[in-house]
Amino acid sequence: MNFFKIIILLFFTLTNSIVHADNHDQKQEVLDKVDEIAKELENEEEVPLNDPFAGNEGTSSMSGNIPDDEQENELSLYNFKLAGLISGKDHSYISIVNSGGEVLTLTLGQFLGKIQLVDLRLTEAIFKKEDGKFMIIDFNNQVREADDY
Repeated sequence: MNFFKIIILLFFTLTNSIVHADNHDQKQEVLDKVDEIAKELENEEEVPLNDPFAGNEGTSSMSGNIPDDEQENELSLYNFKLAGLISGKDHSYISIVNSGGEVLTLTLGQFLGKIQLVDLRLTEAIFKKEDGKFMIIDFNNQVREADDY
């Protein structure tokens, strides 16, 4: 964004100065300003983009707390981020995104691997495990296990 502001400013400066420039000294002054701005642009650091779907373990809020059996499971809830919830009178859906950016949309009763989507709230989705316990994921990418919800 900053780059474009500088380019627009540079364009107006050049246009205004060249139109009103009567001699070689003024043109040289404008060229010096252009060189100065170009050097400033070269010195600016590029800011890396943050990809929310990168799946980088270093940015995962649950890294280190993932149970061993869940780490290798591609369909583990720990490998997804909650992207959206839609709750209606007749149907309710959630959208979750894996580290590759693939979106899965589940409705109540559907399975994600061995866990079943059983309920959702305003900010979280609740899954039931085979052993009767629950896994809850929220928009902060926090996955927690509970005996009830």
